[in-house]
Amino acid sequence: MIGAASHCGHAARRTRGFTLIEMLVAVFIAVIMFAIGYGAINQALESRGAIRADQRQLLALQTAMLVMEQDFVQLAPRPIRSPEGQGWLPAIMTTGASASSDASGSLDASGTGSQPLVMLTRGGWSNPIGVQRPQLERVAYVFDKGTLVREHWNVLDPTLSDLPVKRNLLKHLRSVRFLYLNYSRQWVTQWPPTVAGAQTGAYLRERPVAVEVVLDTKAWGKIVRIFEIAG
Repeated sequence: MIGAASHCGHAARRTRGFTLIEMLVAVFIAVIMFAIGYGAINQALESRGAIRADQRQLLALQTAMLVMEQDFVQLAPRPIRSPEGQGWLPAIMTTGASASSDASGSLDASGTGSQPLVMLTRGGWSNPIGVQRPQLERVAYVFDKGTLVREHWNVLDPTLSDLPVKRNLLKHLRSVRFLYLNYSRQWVTQWPPTVAGAQTGAYLRERPVAVEVVLDTKAWGKIVRIFEIAG
């Protein structure tokens, strides 16, 4: 009988379960493991979001550079009629900037460009659906509140009633600057250069050797690209 009682006592001790302290320790360990796992997952999600944001910005930068390269490389020596109907405008020209611009012709991010920084005529305007229009296109670049905007007109010689089609190329910019390499191999901020005999055919068709674009971005600092103009 004593042996049977001893056997029952050992069986009861084996099946009595966990104590309160053991349960608290187990819950505490589980909470710590959950917190570590949640922190790792949250950090991974934040890193993933930051990477995707950087990828979007990089894609926008690459797209903007590609669009500008196509415009400047295909610069055509074709002046356009003035929208007021008085005279002609050069094939490529700087038109000045708003009052918030600095002396170099660039605008700060708080300024609004009332006029394009540069206007030009480019060729190679694709026409896949056969619209009745030329392959030449009039393009302008505007810096408006930290955004580089590309404008183009559906007609080559727009009038005052013809409104441009606008496209935001690149955002989050501090400034934008265009420089032009003349035939003396000097970089200038004004094009066409001011010379005697302006408004002649040769003057209106004159193109720079190259165009330098300086973008001061908030994410990557200053980015410089030079586009060579085909002769």
